[in-house]
Amino acid sequence: MSTPTVTDVSPQTLREWMAQHQDLAVIDVRSAAEFQSLHIKGSYNVPLNLLSEHTEDLVSRLGERVVLVCHSGVRAEQARQRLATVGLESAYVLEGGASGFADAGGDVVRGASRWDLERQVRLVAGSLVLAGLVGGKFVSPKLRTVAGIIGTGLTFSAATNTCAMGKALSAMPWNRAAVEPTATSAIQQIPARSE
Repeated sequence: MSTPTVTDVSPQTLREWMAQHQDLAVIDVRSAAEFQSLHIKGSYNVPLNLLSEHTEDLVSRLGERVVLVCHSGVRAEQARQRLATVGLESAYVLEGGASGFADAGGDVVRGASRWDLERQVRLVAGSLVLAGLVGGKFVSPKLRTVAGIIGTGLTFSAATNTCAMGKALSAMPWNRAAVEPTATSAIQQIPARSE
């Protein structure tokens, strides 16, 4: 029986690594707006969509010690799996994300406070379900279909580990307050690894 690969790292371990390893790269895969509101000092913002589209270019700049950060770990795990497909199998996902690192006493940079994208998704989905149920009771029973559609979408989202609503919300003006990095600016900010 083989030992499972450990892919998570605790905030305390990351703090130790940051003090001990010069080759450590902390990659934050959240949107620029989320990154701007709170991020680990010294981390690089490479949103998941850019990482997915330019994985090989990114890996060519990274060393062996990489920690991926998002809010809950879902996007960071998607990034870890994507990096593994091109040979970087030593990446870790930070437990608790940037806020967990801050709570553990880690050095973070705080900007304008914004709701995390995942919180926005919960608000919109919950509001639509509630509106569908209330509208179905008082306006027309057909409005209950809204709750069913949202439930189906959330089930599909969980099964495929994607989020169409999150993608749509990320395009909203309040989530675009920060300038989204381009592939060049996101990847070139990371120092090239020394051979």
